Amino acid sequence: MSEVRVRFAPSPTGDPHVGNIRTALFNYLYARHTGGKFIVRIEDTDQVRLKEGSDKAIFDSLRWLGLSWDEGPDKGGDFAPYRQSERLDLYKKHAFELVEKGMAYFCFCSSERLENMRQVQEAAKKAPMYDRKCLSLTSEEIKTKIAAGEPYVIRLKVPRDGMTEFDDLIRGRVVFENNVIDDQVLLKSDGFPTYHLACIIDDHYMKITHVIRAEEWISSTPKHIILYNAFGWEPPKFAHLPMVLAPDRSKLSKRHGATGVKQFAGLGYLPEALVNYLAFLGWAPQDEREIFSLEGLGKEFELERVNKAGAVFDINKLDWYNGYYIRHITTADLAKRVLPFLEKANIKTEYNDYLVETTALIQERMKSLQEAPELLDFFFMEPEYEKELLIPKKSDIETTKKALVKCREVLSELQVWEHDALEAALRKAATDMSLKSGQILWPLRSALTGKSASPGAFEVTLVLGKEACLKRIDKALEKLSA
Repeated sequence: MSEVRVRFAPSPTGDPHVGNIRTALFNYLYARHTGGKFIVRIEDTDQVRLKEGSDKAIFDSLRWLGLSWDEGPDKGGDFAPYRQSERLDLYKKHAFELVEKGMAYFCFCSSERLENMRQVQEAAKKAPMYDRKCLSLTSEEIKTKIAAGEPYVIRLKVPRDGMTEFDDLIRGRVVFENNVIDDQVLLKSDGFPTYHLACIIDDHYMKITHVIRAEEWISSTPKHIILYNAFGWEPPKFAHLPMVLAPDRSKLSKRHGATGVKQFAGLGYLPEALVNYLAFLGWAPQDEREIFSLEGLGKEFELERVNKAGAVFDINKLDWYNGYYIRHITTADLAKRVLPFLEKANIKTEYNDYLVETTALIQERMKSLQEAPELLDFFFMEPEYEKELLIPKKSDIETTKKALVKCREVLSELQVWEHDALEAALRKAATDMSLKSGQILWPLRSALTGKSASPGAFEVTLVLGKEACLKRIDKALEKLSA
């Protein structure tokens, strides 16, 4: 078997969404599993839908997820250029070659005529297809129209009898009756190719061995097979991935919430979590394991284990993965990842031992990096809160005052600023005052954090340090006395 070569060929029309990236991931994993090559190609022939900066967003998303490519627009390779807008002469040459072979033809129909034709067909409950009006034009008529500057497209001449079939690596044998395949436009009036012409020419010249793409392209595959046959080229192997569905089993879209890779990054998801979760959207390993590194997925991934049925995107499962990875990366690594979210929330800090210490206190509680500012802010700025927060249930303001005064006394006199010594001293203070632990620890923790839920009083006290703790207790006492 020749070297496996697969490609991810997005159109730069916006930020890549999870469906695109799942396709990129499966291509990447198959290349790594087989020791093959993963190629990135930018398909920018649809000039109307192009969005500036989209190709950068594509590259950034792939890099963020750890999907390195072997050839592409920014890396080059033996089959450059890898941007379709830089390969237009190649497409035109082959489109005209098909015309000369009698396997494609010029079409001069206006957009108005085509729209009227479509409406009539739909009214008659027929599938919209070109009626081949221009197929009957003589060579002289064609020359006259071109000489007169009439705009034209080039259409594929699909055989009207017989069938076109192929073996899909996921779905098995797929068969299409030729009489239901439209005469697809191959070259547009602006001189740019359509996806159908450009992708098969590029796949051929870039020696792509396997086309792994979304299910929505199944109906286009017979057109591509016909084109391969017309050129006398051997088609690659095809594998059409199951659709990514929303919980209601409709196609996943923006109305269901975040779908873009950039959005998930902004919401505090770790790339490891997103990769691990996306790999399970339509694929499963041979055993019950759920946790895989990117490298581990590459070793395990086989196309034979990809499902035919659509895969439901479950945000709760992604949250589970995210929480798992947050808990299992090092605290130092987590602190680095948390830092941009703190900066975005205008919390002034930098990467240092203090940030690592504070991050350690919330690591077990976090589900996303986006939660970090809310969980950590009191470590970097004095908290704001109402005095009612300081008073535990089944206690009163006077008891709370006495408890905080005692806490201040204990902390100011404590010689060894360590967890065990701190805990022993505060618990002894509660006993000496005939108070339950909660009656002294709740006011202390609330005074230090300004929150009803936070890491424990001992841990927070230890990390904040004596000076900050005494200052915040004084502020709390002022509130209770006001």
